[in-house]
Amino acid sequence: VSLLGLILWSVIRNPSQQASLVFAEVMLDFMVKYLSLLLLIFCSLFSLFPPFPGEESSLIWDNKKFEELPIAHIKATYNNTHVQVTDCLGQYMVRTSCGSEGFKNVKKSTPVAAQTAGISAAVKARAKGVTYVRVLVKGLGPGRLSAIKGLTMGGLEVVSITDNTPVPHNGCRPRKARRM
Repeated sequence: VSLLGLILWSVIRNPSQQASLVFAEVMLDFMVKYLSLLLLIFCSLFSLFPPFPGEESSLIWDNKKFEELPIAHIKATYNNTHVQVTDCLGQYMVRTSCGSEGFKNVKKSTPVAAQTAGISAAVKARAKGVTYVRVLVKGLGPGRLSAIKGLTMGGLEVVSITDNTPVPHNGCRPRKARRM
């Protein structure tokens, strides 16, 4: 790319060089084709994104494929945040929540409580040999991001984050808005 820049700079400084301009266009065309071919080959061999459902992943963490990694389920409600770590088949490994960490009443719904629950779940999962997890987040509570931050602070490596919040297709009528 720097060679192309030098060629274009020389053409700009001396516009009477038509041959250099043609050469620069040919070089630009060649480099665009070459880089696009390299990008195509790289993307076909190695993907940075998790696989689509039904596809196998080429990425490996801790000698496990993406589909075999444990899953950290985070359910963030308006009143509490639950963190549960399961294996790839959905078998329970670790479970904790803001309430089980000692927070009561309104304090359960705070981001600090969710972060504490995430740290606790991560420490328990590390004790069972888990290092890398996929994260599934469900709900719109205040502890969504704090629980993920707690998982990383507790020593787990988060590989992917998936938002699994159920969205109604105009289902139940919502409650009335508060007037203050």
